[in-house]
Amino acid sequence: MNKRRLGKTGFELSEISLGTWQVGGKWGSPFSHSNADAILNEAVDKGINFIDTADVYGEGESEKAVGRLLRSRSESIYVATKCGRKLNPHVDASYQVDVLRKFVEDSLRNMGLETIDLIQLHCPPTETYDRPEIFALFDTLKKEGKIRHLGVSVERVEEALKAIEYDNVCSVQIIFNMFRQRPAEDFFARAAKRDVGIIVRVPLASGLLSGKYTAHTSFGKDDHRTFNRHGEAFDKGETFSGVDYAQGLAAVEEIKKLFPAESSLSALALRWILMFSQVSTVIPGASRPEQVLANVQAMELPALTEEQMQGIRSIYQERIWPLIANEAW
Repeated sequence: MNKRRLGKTGFELSEISLGTWQVGGKWGSPFSHSNADAILNEAVDKGINFIDTADVYGEGESEKAVGRLLRSRSESIYVATKCGRKLNPHVDASYQVDVLRKFVEDSLRNMGLETIDLIQLHCPPTETYDRPEIFALFDTLKKEGKIRHLGVSVERVEEALKAIEYDNVCSVQIIFNMFRQRPAEDFFARAAKRDVGIIVRVPLASGLLSGKYTAHTSFGKDDHRTFNRHGEAFDKGETFSGVDYAQGLAAVEEIKKLFPAESSLSALALRWILMFSQVSTVIPGASRPEQVLANVQAMELPALTEEQMQGIRSIYQERIWPLIANEAW
């Protein structure tokens, strides 16, 4: 398993790691302990050493599954979780030091840990980035031995740039894929200068970049790909990377033409992300154990050629950028 350094944390993470939103999130299926355990163990079996979860995934059940994994395995596994999305309403005024502290302590109990390797603020409102007392809390928690490092999961590039101004922010988790290329234009270089690690989430644009969907593909009513296409429940950029579904399908067909001999667009999409040296790790999700294997196989692909990279860039500029140019992603 190839590894990359997560910025100033010094953690050496598997290039392809595991995100657990699908294990316990809004993907149309109820939380399954047996399926979660199978997915997590398959990830470690395949050499993955970094698991990303959150307290809201499966209402804490995802964290508990990660805790079971850690108790049952001897391998060195880094764990990241998130806090803040439990706040209702999820607005800046709800972000209070004592409340966030309780969230961290709840996560420790859920996973049966004394220390969390990486705690991340979970897509806080833009205004929250202007409140130093929120970020100072995590220095206190670090001194108390409850966390090792702080990171931030963001919705917008603007928020990522604000986050890395805090010295104790060691990583930024951000959406980056063939349909969401803006982070590479400036943010990646700025993060590298501050030695901030980059964790890439939603790498397949909610499955669009798997190349397996058609105009006739349907999703369950409890799947965010049904109920959040226009941002009805949370930021619309989380679903299909904010791209209109039909337009996204058309762009996927153009991408396929660049790789006529390849059978897995998913693996190519992950390999494309790994072409960017500033990326520390990619955290695709998995609904089944076999999807973990498919994700890891991306590392076995050869590097994309300059012609292929430019071809993807051209498709993005012509088909995707006009759709999202007015967004802050």
